[in-house]
Amino acid sequence: MNTLRDLDDLKGKWVLVRVDFNVPLDDEGNITDDTRIRATLPTLRELIRLGARLVLMSHLGRPNGAPDPKYSLAPVARRLSELMGTQVKLAPAVVGDEVTEMVDDLKPGQILLLENVRFEPGETTNDPQLSASMAALADAYVNDAFGASHRAHASTVGVARRLPHAAGLLLEKEVETILEVTQAPERPMVAILGGSKVSDKIKVIERFLQVADTLLIGGAMAFPFLKAQGHAVGNSLCADEDVALATTLLAHLGAGKLKLPVDLVVGPSFSADAPATVISGVEVPEGQMGLDIGPQTAEEYKGWISEAGTVFWNGPMGAFELPAFAAGTRAVAEAMAAAPGITVVGGGDSAAAVQQFGLADKMNHVSTGGGAALELAEGQRLPGVEALN
Repeated sequence: MNTLRDLDDLKGKWVLVRVDFNVPLDDEGNITDDTRIRATLPTLRELIRLGARLVLMSHLGRPNGAPDPKYSLAPVARRLSELMGTQVKLAPAVVGDEVTEMVDDLKPGQILLLENVRFEPGETTNDPQLSASMAALADAYVNDAFGASHRAHASTVGVARRLPHAAGLLLEKEVETILEVTQAPERPMVAILGGSKVSDKIKVIERFLQVADTLLIGGAMAFPFLKAQGHAVGNSLCADEDVALATTLLAHLGAGKLKLPVDLVVGPSFSADAPATVISGVEVPEGQMGLDIGPQTAEEYKGWISEAGTVFWNGPMGAFELPAFAAGTRAVAEAMAAAPGITVVGGGDSAAAVQQFGLADKMNHVSTGGGAALELAEGQRLPGVEALN
């Protein structure tokens, strides 16, 4: 994979940088979490130090290939201006005469942010004409959007094939960290997987059953395994297809590698005012649903985490967004924050959880790409990364 060190002298050159500014917005259009913007600042500052003129492009939301004010990158341009301490202008479109004129007017060290690339219908289809128009804006291309690199889009693959290209500092770190965790981890290696569906993560489960010394299961993902073992799951999320997959996995497991909850926190519904009840064991009563791992499970999981050389975590242990059911996820996050080994949070809800608990800076690495991190951990090739070879 080419890196910034492989690009020729960038002084005075126009560099097209694919970033991942797909940040959450509230109803008034204000950014509620700028983590992804902050994560790419080292790359932008390094390119400015090298004398480049920066043309940034990103997607935001799913505007379905047409301009939509709801998904404008205007709030991002304002926030990036604050973080960089310099004005970041927003182009009115992705390509076109006005955009070209704004690009041409850039001076070394200046930044222009193109409007949402998904306003162009050719972005998600990797349209060659759009890729060529994007490439015409710059002398070189840098991909720092790890969270978008599992998609073969015009801004991640098409344009990379038309310009000298390299990975940004963030993307380079993401790929190196996740490959190290899955290919040469410090032992013992503990993987923690949660979330809602076994079918969504079957490949990563299979991967970590090969790679990890211990695999801790939490969240709704635990219930298909528990049901496959004959336990009652009440109204917990538990699809028949997931039970079938769990049954097959359990039948082929080596002894002791996969760990399941030994107690649970249940409630009558997924709601903020639902009363939480700790149950001993894992038999979920009728009319109740499992919404968190129990305190005994949390203690056991903390023990494995504290002794690990490497910990990889993707997926919460319960409904952490509801205060009554956040204790299990918080316990895992705190255990990782205190762990002596290498700690990697694989994006998605797990990254949101460590941010919510104020523990993100205690981890060795918090990935900015949930889907991309999982696919890379599974052993898949990411199109946006392959395009940088």
